Order: sequence, then C-alpha cells, then structure tokens
Amino acid sequence: MKGITAAALVVSLIGGSAIFMQYQHVNAENKTMSAKTEKDSTMEKKEPKFKDVPLNEMQKYVTQHDGTEPPFKNAYWDNHEPGIYVDVVSGEPLFSSTDKFDSGTGWPSFTKPIAGGALTEKTDHKLLLPRTEVRSNDADSHLGHVFTDGPKDKGGLRYCINSAALRFVHKDDLEKEGYGEFLQLFEDEAGKEE
Repeated sequence: MKGITAAALVVSLIGGSAIFMQYQHVNAENKTMSAKTEKDSTMEKKEPKFKDVPLNEMQKYVTQHDGTEPPFKNAYWDNHEPGIYVDVVSGEPLFSSTDKFDSGTGWPSFTKPIAGGALTEKTDHKLLLPRTEVRSNDADSHLGHVFTDGPKDKGGLRYCINSAALRFVHKDDLEKEGYGEFLQLFEDEAGKEE
C-alpha cells in the first residue's frame, strides 16, 4: 500500500510540476502578449484629426476607445432604408445599404465596404482568439470587426459594425449632403429589380 501511495505521490508531483511549468510558460506568454498589446495600442493611438466633432458618450466609447455597443439596442441593426453609412467622426463613406444583410447578431452587418481603401484592418488580441478589427481610414475610428461567416455568394465576409460609429445618409439626401456620386448604387439596384 505504501508503494502505491509513494508512486501516486511521485506521479502527482511530476504531473503537478509539469502543469505548473506549463502555467508559468503560458502566463509568461500572456504577460509578453499583454505588454506588447499595451505598447502597440499606446503607440498606435494618435492625436485625432477631427477633435471638434461632437460625439455622444456611446459614439466616443466605440470610436475613440475601441468599445462595443449592445446588440439589438442600437440605431441601425434593423434599418432597411436605402442609403449609405458614413464615419460618424469624419463623414467618410464606409458602407452601402445595398451590401447590408441581417446576420442575426444585433449589429449592422455588411458584405463589403463601399469602396476599396475606406477601411483599415488590424489584428485584435483582446479576446482569447485573434480577430480582425476594422477602422476607418481618415479618422482612425474603431468601427467593429470582420468575420468570414458572411453570405458565401457575396464573398463570405461579414463586417460587423457598431451603429455608434456610423451616421446614416438616406438615398434621398445623398446629393444634398455631398454624396451624390453614390446615387449610382441605387440606380443599379433599381435596374436589377425591374
């Protein structure tokens, strides 16, 4: 009986030692990753170009502090009106309602940006698995994330975007607000429906 207890104690100590060593290794990696992420985020934070733009608390939290608004409790998750979505900070055109779809997530979801070069993508390590963060090019506003579980027939991407980072411009107001060049998107859509 003493032999079994001694053997169990040795195995337990060896196993415990291995687990402790693995914990130390993972903990050291996490500390390194955390320090790197903090260093990167402080280095990447730059002086905003658009300082005088009035933002409410949620808009500020999302765009300037990389926050996330609650699902299903935001302005555009269920918006089906024709128009474009622009950066709430800079007014830069980002997405079109013609590329919007219901992802069931409670946030506005799009299959693609309105134009190439409108977005910047960065790897985000804030959760267990890395994600691809999406930011606006001009104002460097945090918008949301892009995932590969979107409609396959539209390219397979899902841009999951915070409403607080967006301002919606209705199709009927595009010309008046200086976005007349995007009217073509809705003329093309009208032609497809006929």
